[in-house]
Amino acid sequence: MNLLRNHRSRRAATAAVTLVMAGVLGTAGASASNAETAAPQTQQIASSVLGSDYKITLTALRSAQDEYAASVRLQVYTHDSGRWKESDRVTVGDVDGWYWYPLTGSHAVCEFTTASTEPAPVAVSLTITPSIGCSEPAHYVVKQGRVYAG
Repeated sequence: MNLLRNHRSRRAATAAVTLVMAGVLGTAGASASNAETAAPQTQQIASSVLGSDYKITLTALRSAQDEYAASVRLQVYTHDSGRWKESDRVTVGDVDGWYWYPLTGSHAVCEFTTASTEPAPVAVSLTITPSIGCSEPAHYVVKQGRVYAG
């Protein structure tokens, strides 16, 4: 008799947990769909100004599909009419190929080198994870405001 009562109690508890989880997941699903319609979360992780010719930035973009994933955008700006205007952009590595938290942490940038020459060389190495360490450097050149693989 006690075994039957314990079994019924466990079934009732399991059913209650299932209903609660369904409610939580339903709410999370609604939040996720709202997040997808919002602009992606971004954070600038590095910037360099090369005289009055170029400004180069690295920006982390949080994935809309995976809260732990991110992409990195390298943008080039040229100085035009007293302000910086974007002239080109490329994705560093794969889309959503980075981890958001290490990428936006205090030691995210392992290497970000630029030079005021034409073409202007750019090297980028970022933290994959603290335990793995840094990525191999990606090399680019900026020529007449455009980014090319180096």
